[in-house]
Formats: sequence, structure tokens, C-alpha cells
Amino acid sequence: MTTLVPTLSLRIFPRTAPWLRDLILITVGALFVAALAQVKIPLPFTPVPITGQTFAVLLVGAALGSARGASSLILYTAMGAVGLPFFAGGGSGLTVLTGPTLGYLVGFIVAAYVIGLLAERGLERSMRTSIVPFLVGTIIIYVLGAGWLAIGLNLGLQKALVAGVYPFLIGDAIKIILSAVALPAAWNLAK
Repeated sequence: MTTLVPTLSLRIFPRTAPWLRDLILITVGALFVAALAQVKIPLPFTPVPITGQTFAVLLVGAALGSARGASSLILYTAMGAVGLPFFAGGGSGLTVLTGPTLGYLVGFIVAAYVIGLLAERGLERSMRTSIVPFLVGTIIIYVLGAGWLAIGLNLGLQKALVAGVYPFLIGDAIKIILSAVALPAAWNLAK
């Protein structure tokens, strides 16, 4: 099976070279994550803000598939690392990659890949199963993000959960539900 965006792009641009189509899709995915990263709500009790990034990661992984989705998040991370204002709230540079959000950035790449794998198996096409890839992806982001806070920044597990997971549960549940509704609806429109 294939995922939504490659399927649509092949229909719309059937004569475009596959490598060029992939490059465009990966770049647009990275720019989409960068755009939603600008939606930032700082919380006074944690170094990790609420952002639109996680929602974008869920959608990019499911819509592009494993290889393109992960490549898109790698490109996003690289562009932010070299100084483009792509990280949360316009942040950029290597200091972000060594700060409290490093685990989340790595988690985005892994989550996009795994969500993409599950989407390639058709799980994002049905309302019954579409929540699975997005829930799994969110758990990956939490494990790597809070894991970095706990181990890399020496916060310990309890403080890492308080700073990096608990404040985001409700918002991420909403993002999971929106993703689980959006992808099957998009597939239905694409038929």
C-alpha cells in the first residue's frame, strides 16, 4: 500500500520524475512542520512549550509514509540546526539541539517513520484503526522527549514526566483525535 500524499502527487503529476516528486514532498513536509512549530505556547513550569509540531509530525508521517516522513523530519531538524527559524517559536541553531527539546526532535523523526510504516499498512484509512498510528507516534515522542529530560538533563523520571509529558496529555489527545479524523476523511475525498 501507499500513503495519501504520494498517491495524490502521482495522480496530479504523473510525468514528474519520482526523485523530484519525493524531494518536493519531503521539503513541503518539512516546511509544514516548521510552520506549525511557530504555534507556541510557553508554560511557566516546564522548558518544553506547547506547539503545533506534534500535530504536524503525526500528519506528515501518515501522509508521506515511513521513508519520506522520516526524511522530512530529518530535513526539518537540519534546517533548524543550520540557523533557519524553524524550531518552536522561531528558534534555531545547535543550542536547540542540545537543550531540553532534543529528545522531542529525535522523537519526531522516529515517530514519523513508525507512523508512516503503520500508514503504509492502511491503518490511517479507516476511522476504526486510524487512532493506532497516531497514538503510537505520540508515545514514541513522549518516551524520547521525557527520556532526554530525565537522563540527558538529569531531571530524573518524575520531574521529566511533570515537565515533559503530563502538561501535554490533553492537547496531544486532541491532536491524535484530529489526525485520526483527518486522514480517513482525506482518503474518502481522494477516491
